[in-house]
Amino acid sequence: MRTRGELPPGLGQSFAVAHARAEGVSRARLRGADLISTAHGARSLSAAAPGEELPPAARERERVLARARELATVLAPHAFFAGVTAAVIHGIPLPAFSHSLPRERGSAGPPDLAPLVVAVHKPRSVVRRANVRGIHIDPALAPVVEVDGLRVTDPVSTWAMLGARLSERDLVVAADHLLRIPRHPGGFRPPERPAFATREQLAAAIGRRRGAERLRRALDRARTGASSPSETRVRLVLVDGGLPEPSLDYDVVAPDGAFVACLDLAYPRVRVGIEYDGAGHRAQRQFERDIAKGEWLRDLGWDIVRFTAADFRDPVTSEARIVARVRAAIRRQESRKV
Repeated sequence: MRTRGELPPGLGQSFAVAHARAEGVSRARLRGADLISTAHGARSLSAAAPGEELPPAARERERVLARARELATVLAPHAFFAGVTAAVIHGIPLPAFSHSLPRERGSAGPPDLAPLVVAVHKPRSVVRRANVRGIHIDPALAPVVEVDGLRVTDPVSTWAMLGARLSERDLVVAADHLLRIPRHPGGFRPPERPAFATREQLAAAIGRRRGAERLRRALDRARTGASSPSETRVRLVLVDGGLPEPSLDYDVVAPDGAFVACLDLAYPRVRVGIEYDGAGHRAQRQFERDIAKGEWLRDLGWDIVRFTAADFRDPVTSEARIVARVRAAIRRQESRKV
C-alpha cells in the first residue's frame, strides 16, 4: 500500500500527467516540489544535476536525455527525435555545447538547452510544442530505430543530417565513431561488436542533403581505427599539417613475436608512436601501465609522443605545436636510421 504522496512505481522517472491521473495521482501531488516539467502534460522526478567532473559534452548529454525521456511520454507514436538531438541520444561525439543555446554574457550555470529536434515523416504535420523544433522529413531519408525506449533516426541518417550543421572535421570525428570496430589490443579476442555503420551505408545516406559535399569530403577522410574523438582530431591535425597519414590502433610486436603494446597512432617505418592520454590515464594503475609500456617501447627503439587535452587549448598555436613535435620525432628517428 502506498503512503500518502508516494507515486505509483509503474510511472517511472518520467511520465504523462494523463497517465498519472489515471493511476489515481491527485492534481495537488502533480504540483509537488519533487517534480519538474519541461514539456506540457509531462512530469519528471527531480534528479541531481550532472556532476562537474564530467566533460561538458557528457553533462549536456545527460540533460538532453532527461528532457527527451520526459517529452517522449506525451509525443504521438509516429513522432521521433532527429538531427542533433538524435546524435546526442545515440552518443555520436559532437563538439561541446552543440545542443545548447549561446550563453548570455555574465550568466552563471550551464547554458540553456536548444529546443529538442522532433520529426515526423511526410505528409504528417510537424510537432508544435514549446522547447521543440518540429520538422518533417521524407521517410526514405529517416529510418527510425529505438534507443533506450526513445524513437530516433538511425545512426546513418542521423550522421547525414548533421552535414548542414557540423564542420568537416567534426563530421569526420562522428563518422570515425560510427565506423569503428572495437577490438582488443593484440587481436587475442574477437571484436566486441560490429561497427555502428559501414562506409557504404554512410555514402548511400548522403544523397542530395544539405551539406552533401562536406559529408562526402568527411567520409573520404574517415577511418575505422580511431578509439576516441581526440585520436581522430590528432590524426587530422597531423595530416592537415603536411605529415603522412599515420596508422591507427597499431600493435607493436617484439622480434620474438610477443605482443608489446597497442599505439593510438603510429609511423611504423620510423618507429614513432603517438598517444593521446585522456582523463582515464590519470588513474594510478593506468599511469603505472603507461610507464611500463613506454619503457618496453623505448627498449625496442620507439620514440613516443604523448598529447593531452592541454595540447589543444590554444586554438591559434596548438596545431602547429602538435605537428612540430611529431615531425621532430620522425626526424630524430630517421637520423638514427631506424
